[in-house]
Amino acid sequence: QVQLVESGGGLVQPGGSLRLSCVASGTFFSTSTMGWYRQAPGKQRELVAYITSSYVTNYTDSVKGRFAISRDNGKKVLLQMNSLKVEDTAVYSCYARIQETYSRNYADYWGQGTQVTVSS
Repeated sequence: QVQLVESGGGLVQPGGSLRLSCVASGTFFSTSTMGWYRQAPGKQRELVAYITSSYVTNYTDSVKGRFAISRDNGKKVLLQMNSLKVEDTAVYSCYARIQETYSRNYADYWGQGTQVTVSS
């Protein structure tokens, strides 16, 4: 059973930094794209950033220049968040497209989410 577990959320003042981490556990063949979504109260979920297996990255406009996504050998994805703003407050969930061991089919997995609150 594949699981994604996030950590690193919390409360930070405007202008501060946080680093989110997401680790994939269980048995699987490989990971493809990994990324982060967020959902603020009363708003739709939005894609914050993603990184492909070739390390190509993409960011939503509102976080460009402030957030940086990275990954290691396929089990961990990080989101470094700098110059945080009040409007970054949301539940952040990690996402991974994972290739299953036996079928070699791809399936999408989600973490449980971690709260990020930016407030003075």
